[in-house]
Amino acid sequence: MESNHIEEERYDRARKRMVEIKGFYENLRSYIMVNFLLIAINLITSPNHLWFYWPLLWWGAGVVFHGLKVFNYMPFFGKDWEERKIKEFMEKEEQTKKIWE
Repeated sequence: MESNHIEEERYDRARKRMVEIKGFYENLRSYIMVNFLLIAINLITSPNHLWFYWPLLWWGAGVVFHGLKVFNYMPFFGKDWEERKIKEFMEKEEQTKKIWE
């Protein structure tokens, strides 16, 4: 019975991870498609005034940070950091509890 519960938890974590990765790739695909369209619109309608690089730059920065987060390259957003903070909060609560006893 307990191993079934553990398997369900593992499945839920794996599914959540898959959804995060899928979301990143959907964001990346949208970024590429929309920016190609924006570049074409800009070059066709006003080639003397280039503005396409602004959304390319800012949305691109967002895509990079999204990728860093999803693939755990950001120390403040990774699972290790979350687990450390949870453990820290639990330890502080336990210490506070001992003080008041």
